[in-house]
Amino acid sequence: MRTEADAESGPERTCIATGGKAPPNAMLRFALSAEGVVTPDIRRKLPGRGVWTRLSREAVRKAASKGAFSRAFRTKADAPASLPDQVDQLLERDALQSFSMAMKAGLVVTGAFKVDAAIANNDLVALIEASDGAPDGAAKRARAVRMRYGAAADAIARVNLFSSGQLDLALGKANVIHAALKSGAASAAFLSRAERLRRYRASEADGAAVIDGDVPANDAATERHMDRLAERPSD
Repeated sequence: MRTEADAESGPERTCIATGGKAPPNAMLRFALSAEGVVTPDIRRKLPGRGVWTRLSREAVRKAASKGAFSRAFRTKADAPASLPDQVDQLLERDALQSFSMAMKAGLVVTGAFKVDAAIANNDLVALIEASDGAPDGAAKRARAVRMRYGAAADAIARVNLFSSGQLDLALGKANVIHAALKSGAASAAFLSRAERLRRYRASEADGAAVIDGDVPANDAATERHMDRLAERPSD
């Protein structure tokens, strides 16, 4: 007979909203506070028994609206209607904090001219474009990457998840529209967190494009890809 402890062990977790199974990195963990409030645990570190949903806004919304948390915790669990937004904000903050760490590690360059130089020098693993930036600037750099890297251009991730104001705060700079990310462990960590945010926001039918590039859809493959990025030497 499967016990409650089994739900937190083994290679897969079960989504309380859909019944589907996936590895922990493809899921979201939730804990229950002492006050009985459902609490997102995006780093999977909070104590006590946890329950899981798919890494999907719709799965969280469904679990909150259908009473799935109370059934899974086997007690009254307060899951507010704002829970999907709370998860989004936490994943977004986590990614931006990781981007800040990459900046402190010397792996981020900003400004159109410096980004263009990084492309020309074969010195980047990702392009970061502000979501409110001009589309022609992003398109110009995407073309430059394609021309410079050829078939390998698909290995350059393109991130378009954050506004210029958010990038400014994360990097401690002003008017950040274009940035490039060099290879390193902090870069791999940021791209992994940004990919989780992208997947959370993506609709069921849309596997596309706020992060493009050769980043596999399943999390085990994604982690292997990020590990390869971390192993590439930086300047």
